[in-house]
Amino acid sequence: MEGSDNPSFHASSDGSEKAHDSKEIVIENKVELKKQVGLISGIAIIVGTQIGSGIFISPKGVLRGTGSVAASLLVWVGCGVLATFGALTYAELGTMIPKSGGEYPYLYEGISPIVAYLYAWVTVTVLKSSSFAIICLSFAEYVSDPFFDDCGPPELVKKFLACAAIVTISLVNCYSTKLAARVQVIFTGLKILALIVIIIGGAVMIGQGNTEYLSEGFKDTTSDPSLIALAFYNGLWAYDGWNNLNYITEELVNPNVNLPRSIIIGLPLVTVLYLLTNISYLTVMSKEEILSSSAVAVTWGERVLGPVAAAIPVAVACSTFGAGNGSCFSAGRISFVAAREGHLPGFLSYVHVIKYTPVMALLLNTILALCFVIPGDISTLIDFFSFTAWLFYGATTAALLVLRYKWKEAERPYKVPIVIPILVLLASIYLVIAPIVQDPQIQFLYASLFVVGGLVFYIPFVYFKVRFRFMEALSIGIQLFFEVAPSKQD
Repeated sequence: MEGSDNPSFHASSDGSEKAHDSKEIVIENKVELKKQVGLISGIAIIVGTQIGSGIFISPKGVLRGTGSVAASLLVWVGCGVLATFGALTYAELGTMIPKSGGEYPYLYEGISPIVAYLYAWVTVTVLKSSSFAIICLSFAEYVSDPFFDDCGPPELVKKFLACAAIVTISLVNCYSTKLAARVQVIFTGLKILALIVIIIGGAVMIGQGNTEYLSEGFKDTTSDPSLIALAFYNGLWAYDGWNNLNYITEELVNPNVNLPRSIIIGLPLVTVLYLLTNISYLTVMSKEEILSSSAVAVTWGERVLGPVAAAIPVAVACSTFGAGNGSCFSAGRISFVAAREGHLPGFLSYVHVIKYTPVMALLLNTILALCFVIPGDISTLIDFFSFTAWLFYGATTAALLVLRYKWKEAERPYKVPIVIPILVLLASIYLVIAPIVQDPQIQFLYASLFVVGGLVFYIPFVYFKVRFRFMEALSIGIQLFFEVAPSKQD
């Protein structure tokens, strides 16, 4: 990569990895990811990945953290603004360093290859794969629920359906990037339609004078900074996916235009939809009812839609499936790019020679997601890894500030006002520190140790470049069996 003081690593055609610095190594018979994602698909990836099951099931986390109706609505808006600011910061990085992999290439260039490696380590092994599993478990629950009594579907049924969803989504993404993008557009349209139905229903209820709960305003607003941080965590979890387009920059058509344009259209759209949806919930449900409801949208549907209330679980199922597709679409690109730089086994950077999809990286994400389905309840684990996600978001924002100084003359097709990344960095610091200071728990230490534990593999296999003899034969076998080849890096 331009501006790097460290050698880059490329997988050779025989599957081995070779380092180079100033000398270019010409490698024949290589393939690369194709630019097949346009503006509409880009917007669908951003919007469709963000809108999952959260806005339909449980906006109560924000309400519990803030304590009041008005403050909760402000947090939803604040989360949208923060996500938009973060995405605009990433837009500058993505157009300046037009490489897939999300935060990875930005941390590599702006901070350190070690920090980039640790990001790839925790994201590939835990964050993305477990998130994919949680999304598909939610999908399985809503698909199977109508076929069982009040006790709900057995755990085995939910896990089987979740595994089926994971495999189906992965096969779609392995088969064709265009097909995966089209699936994303379709399911994004369906979930936006569902939210519009809820918003229109809320507008009708307000027109009928149902403003009792909305009129409570700031009553009972909390002043505890840790609870406010928790409210933002819950809100930002619903906005998770604002950075997903940066994972596939190399597959964007005209990224200098479509990356920032997709963000400028997609993020405000999600913010408005979330705000109006929460207002609609509050037209028929009190704070206490929202906090006690296991699925807010379902309760809302029973009170407003009457006989067609069954459409809400269908909408949630469509929403989660679309979010799973978006998550899978982006997740495979992290291990793909990290492998291309020599931070993960080289075969993960191989691309299918006909479909031009990162099959091996997607396969790894699929296997890990299937493993995370086995325990089923991994939400607590994700909660304690959320602070590490914002730790890396903050580090990536800091990387932009470093590169403003380090690469003063670099071409920046899009340049964000400097105040925006500074605000994102300050917010990231707050979101990382506040929960730990106010309510320190041993799980935070476990999560931190896991992140640092990635160095156990970095030191021998990346720093000292330890290679096993069987890896070359394994690499050749993988290329022949999966019809893949090392990817081209410009």
